[in-house]
Amino acid sequence: MSPVGTIYYGGSAMPIHIDDRTLAHLKVVIATKLRRGESFTVSWRHPDDQPAGRSTIWLHPSIPLRFVFEEPEAPPLSRSWIEELANSASSTGGIMLVSEQTQTGPVSTVASDAEATGAVIP
Repeated sequence: MSPVGTIYYGGSAMPIHIDDRTLAHLKVVIATKLRRGESFTVSWRHPDDQPAGRSTIWLHPSIPLRFVFEEPEAPPLSRSWIEELANSASSTGGIMLVSEQTQTGPVSTVASDAEATGAVIP
């Protein structure tokens, strides 16, 4: 089973559990939108171990938000997955949390792109 991260949002007593890799990508998109002062929704289907259905939360820059990861090391990030999530964040429906699309060729990651171009990732 993959490591599971947690989102604590506002004063909710119910934490949101999302696998670490997905949460790492989601965090990049959420932080970018909130840094710009933008509000938006995030929606997801409930995992198989929960009652069937889906959930949506409204994210606003003034509401406290904390990401907790089970793994101590950050995973490599997929630029294409971040772009897909960012594009959905700008739509009227907000972010619909989708699984990472697997590719048959080499995966382009933020870290590998930076290494290839000599860029420095903060």
